[in-house]
Amino acid sequence: MSRIRPYRPSDRAALYEICTRTADAGADATGILSDDALWGDLFAVPYVERDPDLAWVVEADDGRAIGYIVATDDTEAFATWFRDEWWPALQGRYPRAETPTTREERMIEHGYTQAPGRDAHSAEYPAHLHIDLLPETQGQGLGRQLIRTLFAELTRRGVRGLHLGMDPNNTGAAAFYERLGMTPLPAEAGGQSYGVRF
Repeated sequence: MSRIRPYRPSDRAALYEICTRTADAGADATGILSDDALWGDLFAVPYVERDPDLAWVVEADDGRAIGYIVATDDTEAFATWFRDEWWPALQGRYPRAETPTTREERMIEHGYTQAPGRDAHSAEYPAHLHIDLLPETQGQGLGRQLIRTLFAELTRRGVRGLHLGMDPNNTGAAAFYERLGMTPLPAEAGGQSYGVRF
């Protein structure tokens, strides 16, 4: 029986794998980019580096991490840290394009442009999350348990709200967030956002 437990540093490689295997609107994105690690370097691992106490994994019977939730309780502070401490060490690996046109170049540009004040929802919904579950974990209520675990901790900390952004093509995820009481928020073209207040 799979179980939820706090993140451990030994889970880091699994986060990269899970992030990649779910990054294409919930499907496997392996090989879509020239470097699969970019998915995790943007959307999973920086969270456990900065806020490991806001990360939990789903552990299979054999001890493998097969899903996770990662978050920050302060989007503005996270953006500052990402810009000043996380991304500079990766710039040699991910050179910036003069005019980003491909999906990969736009993702890399996302790394270069992280900064406080850029997230339209951070004032009202200061926390944000990323959650990814491998297909073998889905439909068992584990995603709901991960979300409830995070929400309980954010509530305990006095955080007033949380938001997330997602690929609008991932219709299953959208339905999942709505079932959990999250409401749609304004989003940039090509994106979809949800928020919840505590």
